[in-house]
Amino acid sequence: METRKFDLKGKRPLIISGPCSAETEEQTLETCRRLAATGAVDVLRAGIWKPRTKPGSFEGVGLPGLSWMAEAKKETGLPIATEVANAKHVEGALEFGVDLLWIGARTTVNPFSVQDIADALRGVDVPVLVKNPMNPDLDLWMGAVQRLQKVGIEKVGLIHRGFSSFGLSKYRNNPMWPLAIEMKMRMPDVPMIGDPSHITGKRELLKEVAQECADLNYDGLIMESHICPDKAWSDAAQQVVPEELAELVRSIVWRKPQVDKPEFQMSLDELRSQIDQYDAELFTLLSKRMDVAEKIGEIKRDNEVMILQSSRWEDVVKRVMANAEDLKLSREFMSILLNSIHMESISRQNKVMNAKK
Repeated sequence: METRKFDLKGKRPLIISGPCSAETEEQTLETCRRLAATGAVDVLRAGIWKPRTKPGSFEGVGLPGLSWMAEAKKETGLPIATEVANAKHVEGALEFGVDLLWIGARTTVNPFSVQDIADALRGVDVPVLVKNPMNPDLDLWMGAVQRLQKVGIEKVGLIHRGFSSFGLSKYRNNPMWPLAIEMKMRMPDVPMIGDPSHITGKRELLKEVAQECADLNYDGLIMESHICPDKAWSDAAQQVVPEELAELVRSIVWRKPQVDKPEFQMSLDELRSQIDQYDAELFTLLSKRMDVAEKIGEIKRDNEVMILQSSRWEDVVKRVMANAEDLKLSREFMSILLNSIHMESISRQNKVMNAKK
């Protein structure tokens, strides 16, 4: 069967799916066949080399898995994709006719590895997606894309898979949506693909996060599917069977960026005017708050008292957080906002206390 052509910018949404890992020939081919039969998937994916945290874990089947994916491509006519972490991986993937490559989060974090991959791809016409680094560093993410572009790779895209964070969270990797939005603003011409599987780490949250990606105008999704998810050799909790994957994909609402209706624009303009007014009032209040913080800094300076007063700040956080539900603001948002205000207050007091006389 002839392979279906695809372009990173040619279809919205672009749906990429397949098993987290190619485990056996039967598992890989059956998953791909069933995904193709749903008609909901544009590109088949499978992990061939798996970077694992601890030695002894399943680290992928290697080259045999590429031959299975090549067979899946032949049978279904769908393009195939896999992750590469070094030049040797690139060489193997291209040899077996892989149509789309992606660079994983553990590789994006290392500029030497990204450059190694870029050099191996010099002169090759193949689309490459770049996952965000594990740590929330947009410059590192941008740098990886730019290294590929510098060697002539024109078809480059982004994958938002969430960021590692310390402590308990409902997500496996915190999406940190504002960072992804900032990245889209920095590179507006580069397609963004959402990765609900790795953001959530659990299948029951996939639809919620996939819809969020659609609402933020992402260009597609990359999600994991397995014929028997609970017995998967890697990331079992975040995979679904092909038919469930298709049902989930079809349930996502992909909204229009704009509509040409005068009444829509008038309503929008009116509400945005209200937001502009509230913003002006909000930042005026924040400015006044920082003026008070500077005065506190002067008092601390004159009495030789340290800036950070942990017990006082704990009281502030407790008091404000107690009102989060009544204010209809999420605790996550309140925490981020409070920390930003606190750091700015500390910075203002530090300047006052250490100003040269």
